[in-house]
Amino acid sequence: RGHPAAESGDRAMATLKTLRTRELGDGKVSVAAPEIVIDGRPTYTTWLQDESQGGKVRTGVWEATPGLTKSAKGGKFEFCHILSGVLVVTGDDGQTATYRAGDAFLSPAGFTGTWDVVETVRKQFAFYE
Repeated sequence: RGHPAAESGDRAMATLKTLRTRELGDGKVSVAAPEIVIDGRPTYTTWLQDESQGGKVRTGVWEATPGLTKSAKGGKFEFCHILSGVLVVTGDDGQTATYRAGDAFLSPAGFTGTWDVVETVRKQFAFYE
C-alpha cells in the first residue's frame, strides 16, 4: 500500500518533484561535439525535468546512441541511474566499470576519461555544479 501523499500525485507536497522515466514526450536532440568524439556518431536526447539553485542543480533523463566519447566533468558532480542499455566508463586513471539497467554510479567533479556507449543507453541523472 502506497503512502497517501504519493498516491495523490504532485499536488500533495509542493516541495517534492516527481521525476519521470517513462512517457517523456519529445526531448531535446543534439549530437556529440566533434572535439569529444573518439569513435561513432553518437546522438543525445535530453529530457530536463527540474532545474534549481540558478541552474546549479539539474535532473532529468538522458539517452545516447552508441559511440565512444571523451568525458570531462569539470566542476560538475553527477549521479546516474541506468534505465536501459550498456555503458563502459573508463577513467584516465585506468579504472573501468560497465553499467547496465538498474546500476547506479557517482561521477565526481573533476572526472576525466571516456564513455563508451555499447548499446543505446538511457539514464536518469542529477547534476550539481
